[in-house]
Amino acid sequence: MKIEKVDVWLVEGVKYNWTLLRITADNGLTGVGEATNWPGSPLIYHAAQHLGSHIIGLDPRRVDFIWSKLYRDFNWIGPTGVMMCAMSGIDMALLDLKAKMLGVPLYELLGGAFRTRVQLYANYWFSQGGHNPTDYARQAKAVVAQGFTGLKCDPFAHTNYFYGDDLSTNLSLSPAQEDNAVAIIAAVREAVGRDVLIAIETHALLNTPTAVRMAKRLEPFNMMWYEEPVGPESVSTLRALREQVSVPICVGERHYSRWGYRPVLEAHAVDYIMPDVTRCGGPSELKRIAAMAETYNVMVAPHNPNGPLSTLASAHVCATLPNFFRQEFMFTDVPWRDTVISRPLNIQDGHLVLDESPGLGVDLVDAEMLAHPGITTRTEGFYV
Repeated sequence: MKIEKVDVWLVEGVKYNWTLLRITADNGLTGVGEATNWPGSPLIYHAAQHLGSHIIGLDPRRVDFIWSKLYRDFNWIGPTGVMMCAMSGIDMALLDLKAKMLGVPLYELLGGAFRTRVQLYANYWFSQGGHNPTDYARQAKAVVAQGFTGLKCDPFAHTNYFYGDDLSTNLSLSPAQEDNAVAIIAAVREAVGRDVLIAIETHALLNTPTAVRMAKRLEPFNMMWYEEPVGPESVSTLRALREQVSVPICVGERHYSRWGYRPVLEAHAVDYIMPDVTRCGGPSELKRIAAMAETYNVMVAPHNPNGPLSTLASAHVCATLPNFFRQEFMFTDVPWRDTVISRPLNIQDGHLVLDESPGLGVDLVDAEMLAHPGITTRTEGFYV
């Protein structure tokens, strides 16, 4: 069996473009994958095409061999970013193809299932109305009414930091902005009750004194975690901030591969990690990262503001993890999320339910992808 063709599409999503791909073998078998990231999805689109051209003629069943070959061949341009996203989509498609060939769900290739109901937490549930406590509380109730017992938001969003071209704020907040963030989380907590988990996102867009101060102000609301209080560049900075706060810390959406996670775990700098299956190296690497995290007693909660293949692939990995916590899920999405794939995601009471369908259980629908082409402007996407 040989790889004959790799096709790639950019498809518009609710936040930013999905980069979707299909690998076809010479016997007609296919596997589908996703390499979504932002900004710069056209770069990933072309990278997936380029890396795809380098695997033509290889045996698609040699998944780990192809992963290692691509990593070593393209490491010269950097072992993260665009290259790793393209590798992630290829790895996902190869696993999907192999599992379909064997007639088993993808989670069987990764060691078998601990669970087939994968618990989700909701993101992007706050997209309607204004950025105020009343609207947040109303929308949070709607999330809980659909069976979700965990949700996430960035209460600092839509302030004057980094949402335009003005970088003059020095990653700080005004007293009024700080008070508004606290009021939002207070209203959400009151709306959902004490048993629903609330994760607080910062997108590493607060300076350290502000991040520390806000962690302390928000601590009484019993947060699930405080996400990305600093950027991925310095583990020592993350550790220093951790020592100043008493809330759980989660990072990982901008960490790539096991080598990126190793120093974070060795420094005991986090309580949760959130690898993104379309960035970290695909399902194969997500599984390896999770196994490494288990040795440090760290829970895994995959980042997933992406398309439907990412959601499915993450869930198949999560099904196999002893140290799984929850998986991110886009509560609000484009109507075609469930039509660009051959059958809709099976969401029940805040869980993604997997069955025994081979591979990821879906194929891509070409006509639907072509009907919703990706937007390739500089304004693509925004933080959530």
